[in-house]
Amino acid sequence: MADTTDNQGIPEPEGNSDIIDTDYNIGQDNIETKVGPFQLDIHNPVFLISGLAIIAFVFYTLALPEQAGSVFSWLFSAVTKGFDWFFIGSANIFVIFCLLLIVLPVGSVRLGGADATPDYTYIGWFAMLFAAGMGIGLMFYGVSEPMSHFSSSLGGVAMGEDGVRTDWAPLGGAAGDEHEATRLAFAATIFHWGLHPWAIYAVVALALALFSYNKGLPLTIRSAFYPILGDRVWGWPGHIIDVLAVFATLFGLATSLGFGATQANAGLNELFGIPVGETTEVVLITAITAVALISVIRGLDGGVKVLSEINMGLAALLLLFVLFVGPTLAILTGFVDYLGAYLQYLPALSNPIGREDVNFSQGWTSFYWAWWISWSPFVGMFIARVSRGRTVREFVICVLLIPSLVCVLWMSVFGGVAIQQVIQDGYAAAQDAPLELKLFKMLDFMPLAAITSFIGIILVIVFFVTSSDSGSLVIDTITAGGKVDAPVPQRVFWCIFEGAVAIVLLLSAGGLQSLQSMVISTGLPFTVVLLVMCWAIWKGLQSERKAL
Repeated sequence: MADTTDNQGIPEPEGNSDIIDTDYNIGQDNIETKVGPFQLDIHNPVFLISGLAIIAFVFYTLALPEQAGSVFSWLFSAVTKGFDWFFIGSANIFVIFCLLLIVLPVGSVRLGGADATPDYTYIGWFAMLFAAGMGIGLMFYGVSEPMSHFSSSLGGVAMGEDGVRTDWAPLGGAAGDEHEATRLAFAATIFHWGLHPWAIYAVVALALALFSYNKGLPLTIRSAFYPILGDRVWGWPGHIIDVLAVFATLFGLATSLGFGATQANAGLNELFGIPVGETTEVVLITAITAVALISVIRGLDGGVKVLSEINMGLAALLLLFVLFVGPTLAILTGFVDYLGAYLQYLPALSNPIGREDVNFSQGWTSFYWAWWISWSPFVGMFIARVSRGRTVREFVICVLLIPSLVCVLWMSVFGGVAIQQVIQDGYAAAQDAPLELKLFKMLDFMPLAAITSFIGIILVIVFFVTSSDSGSLVIDTITAGGKVDAPVPQRVFWCIFEGAVAIVLLLSAGGLQSLQSMVISTGLPFTVVLLVMCWAIWKGLQSERKAL
């Protein structure tokens, strides 16, 4: 690690590096003030615009839940139907861009300067990338997504009176063919959890790392646009970029918290008979946000790090239990077969135009890409902060492959066991259950069901806490003008409002669909930000090569 750090804790570049010479100082636009006992250090106007807009949104949704629900429903339909080609095409561009960085000469650029050394060993770095790949999403969709695609694929194609498909099968389905329906189900699942989402994260992480560690700019999204906008990046164009990043991150997190609450509620009902409903979900979100607040106040090492390590251990235990108690050989051979199916179906699944499987491509793929894009500032900043000292080539290969393989393994084990229960044992409880209950119904059919289901609930809750906690840190960094040591009350504000947004969206007429609508809506403009970011990264890497 470099001995010299700037006053915000970001190490100076080591060795040759094309440092950007700008008069801007981190925090120069900030307002430092006291509100009662609370010290504040907030960016003007990013914090004010973001904070006031979120507060107004919460009050509007609470005051007019029916109207808000209708608006959210319209938004979801309009964006997924009108821009599905844009989301799918953009995600393809991110994958191609990352693969080009691996093979082109710019891949030799080292993050942090030519003489920078990695802050973490390979084992430690892989563990943190692995942690970034885990989350509420894997708990919610680990069983439910492969099982949903299996059921819809097995059912085949169904046409409505207007000649438009009404089924949810990926591509053309696999009517009546259990083996091929399983392969197609996993190809679609891996497509949503493999290279494409991690390419999205890699783009944002690389932009943040390159322009902070090599160019000496603040650790905010706007810094990546300096090669295109120059000093205008510190003005309104940059303010808009950072506000979009805040909105995208906040609604992406709120959606995950909503999924987590419905799944934890379903699990608690299954185990302890606690009633399912909005009241329980609101209590859950409130209680978990309170725990996240404690974690936020303790800081990154005292809070997030400890909770992450506990959760990683529990997740590994649950994974190994399901792997070895379930049909181990079938799962392991399936893992290889599913990767082959993914490569086989990848060209068709990633095709952005002329799709007939509109329910799948719009309802699943478009939503997923918007959700990943909305999470990208959050996960990207985490990856950037642990990847200093790696070459771009090493960075991209590992960020694409390590978490992708973890996600594929998780889905293969949990989804594979659930599908085997249907095919081999005729046990269809997981297949017939709603999405949030599928994991628990699958565990029900295995030994020690009460214990494993309880561990599942704990995992959902702790992932919930670490997501809220880490998300608060990232949003706070952006709204504090790139300062990584802003006062704690600001993080507390964002932590509370993440929970508040999740609650009001669940209470609105649309429930979970309202959460999905806001992710899609904020993900759309931020996709444009990411596409331009690719060009900025390219320009930044070329200038680094010249400096070498």
